Amino acid sequence: MNKPSENDPFDDSKRRRGLGGSLRASFLTGIVVIAPVALTIWLIWSVIGWIDGFVLPFVPARFQPESYVGINLRGFGLLIFLVFTIIVGWVAKGIIGRSMIRFAEGLVDRMPVVRSIYSGIKQISETVFAQSDRNFEKACLIQYPRKGIWAIGFISTTARGEIARRAETGGRLMSVFLPTTPNPTSGFLLFLPEEDVIELDMSIEDAAKLVISAGLVYPNGKKPDE
Repeated sequence: MNKPSENDPFDDSKRRRGLGGSLRASFLTGIVVIAPVALTIWLIWSVIGWIDGFVLPFVPARFQPESYVGINLRGFGLLIFLVFTIIVGWVAKGIIGRSMIRFAEGLVDRMPVVRSIYSGIKQISETVFAQSDRNFEKACLIQYPRKGIWAIGFISTTARGEIARRAETGGRLMSVFLPTTPNPTSGFLLFLPEEDVIELDMSIEDAAKLVISAGLVYPNGKKPDE
């Protein structure tokens, strides 16, 4: 029996392989398109549900939309949280609000354990939400954990106070946050001599994308060697 030629256009096995490869490529392309949208929607939906679950138990049952329409309207707790936060912020900016905050903080200062927790959370909140001028300054390149191995970091500020005085360095000392992959919110705080820190031209956002993607997404959108 004659075997079909390798260049036979009517070979069914080749056509099946070609169709399977095309379907697989189309499926992977669809995943690339759908995954970011689906994950973003899922994350937003989950955060809204988490806020609703935290806020709605404090709302009397007669004021909840479920008692009127018969279904749980997701986002109602988020709306209450936003309105409540705006009102608290508006009151806190006034004289009475500032006096109440000072009085409450005075009570907290008398509680040893609670005082430490409150102070830490307050400093983080003020840094993240209130003091926008204290964000990271530049993305940088440092050698970590040893010479010859490079890592991306974020320059926060110049070290001051006791840290700058006690460090055995002749020049300035830079505070550098070294993020972890794929979660850049965790990492290490390093104090490095200024000459050991190489500032990068890429933005903070591009550097964060590079860290989160584990080196798969480069700022210029081209191959790493370009």
